[in-house]
Amino acid sequence: MQTIEHKYAQLGEILNSMGKVVVAFSGGVDSTFLLKAALEFLGKDRVLAITADSETYPEREKHEAIQLAKELGAHHRVIHTSELAIPGYAENPTNRCYFCKNSLFDHLKPIAKDSGYDHVIFGAIADDLGDHRPGLVAAHEQGVRAPLMEAGIKKSEIRHMSRQLGLRTWDKPSFACLSSRIPYGEAITAYKLSMIDQAEDFLIQLGFRQVRVRQHDQLARIEVPPADLPEIVAVAETIHAKLKEIGYSYVTMDLQGYRSGSLNEVLTPEQRNASAIRS
Repeated sequence: MQTIEHKYAQLGEILNSMGKVVVAFSGGVDSTFLLKAALEFLGKDRVLAITADSETYPEREKHEAIQLAKELGAHHRVIHTSELAIPGYAENPTNRCYFCKNSLFDHLKPIAKDSGYDHVIFGAIADDLGDHRPGLVAAHEQGVRAPLMEAGIKKSEIRHMSRQLGLRTWDKPSFACLSSRIPYGEAITAYKLSMIDQAEDFLIQLGFRQVRVRQHDQLARIEVPPADLPEIVAVAETIHAKLKEIGYSYVTMDLQGYRSGSLNEVLTPEQRNASAIRS
C-alpha cells in the first residue's frame, strides 16, 4: 500500500513530466491542492491558473479563487463562460457535466496553446473513478490530464496534505456547481440558479458551512450534515421566511442530511456506468 508521501512524490514526477501547465482552478479543496503542488514542483513561471466564471459558479467562490491564487503567488486569469449557452446543457440530461467540462476544456486548450503551455490539468481525484462523472469522459476525449487521479490520491489524503502544506482549504466544505442542485430532466435556467445561489448564501451567512439547497420546482430541499439538523430547526422560521422571499413556495429539510451527489441516487446502474471512467 502506497504511503501519502509516496503518492505526493509520484504526483511530482507526473507534473514534472508535463513541462508547463494550465490548471483549471475553481478554488475548491482539490484544485487548490493541485495548484499548490504544481507551483511547488514546476515553479511559478511554468504554471497558469484559470478560473471560469459563469452562471453556475457562485460569486463568493470566484472571489475566493482570486484570493487563493493571490495567496499562492500564482499567475491567474478569470475567463467568462456560459454553460446555459451550450446546446443540450440547459435540458439537464444525466450527462450534463460532460457538456460543462467539454466546453471548459474548449476554452482552456487554446489559451494553453497560444500562451506556450504544454498541458491542461484539472482536479479530478481517485475517489471519482467508477462514479457518475461524465466530465471525466470529456477530459479523456480532449487529452486533459488529472494528475491527482493518476497518482491515486484520495480526498482524505488531499485534506491531510493540504493541512501539512498550510493551505486554508484543507477543511473547506465540498463544492459543486449550482446546476447540481436541480434534478436531471428539469430545465436549468438563470433564474433557478440565482434562487439557489441566494438561498445557499443566506444559509452560509447563518453559519452553516456545508450546505446544499436542492431545487425541486418550487420546493427547496435543504441538506446539511446530520449534526447540524437541530441548528436548522432552531432557525426554521427565519429560513422559511427568507427562502419564500427568494421565490420558493415550500421549504423542507432532508432528514438524511447532506451527502455529495444526492441527486445521482435516482440514476440506474446503466446510467452511472455509461459515464464512468475506470482505472
